[in-house]
Amino acid sequence: MREGTPGLRYLAAVPHDPYGVTMERHELEALLTGDDEATATALAAVRSGAPYSVEERVQPTGAHAGVFSRRLQRLRRQGIEPPGLERAVRLIREHGRPVRSALIDPDNRTRFTLLFLTEDGSALVACVSWPLPLVVREPPLQDVASCGPRQGCPAAADSGE
Repeated sequence: MREGTPGLRYLAAVPHDPYGVTMERHELEALLTGDDEATATALAAVRSGAPYSVEERVQPTGAHAGVFSRRLQRLRRQGIEPPGLERAVRLIREHGRPVRSALIDPDNRTRFTLLFLTEDGSALVACVSWPLPLVVREPPLQDVASCGPRQGCPAAADSGE
């Protein structure tokens, strides 16, 4: 890969080959053929010149699915629902073989787009993309009559109940 040229680097055959192969932008575009919103967003970003990169090493399916499943649970506890992440975790698990992750990272940092590719980088397994910053949903209103300090209601704690 030439210095300063944004590209997607992946290893063709040898897991730690320092002379890996560069995936050209048009090759990445060819992988982004899905009709879901995340893939369409990824394709638009790549076509607009957004920088992208890929991990040189592959990870077992369980590693990616496990990490992103836990991340999804943690985000949901914080009131954040990242669009497409649940679907991506399911697709990675269904794939059942090692995957390589790639990131499309626009300079303006307005989106987070993550791709999961097959081990050899020849096909897209899953794609997830959402706007940044993630917005926290307001927690549901609690029933004031059943609210007390043990339920974590600050108003009740302040009133001395």
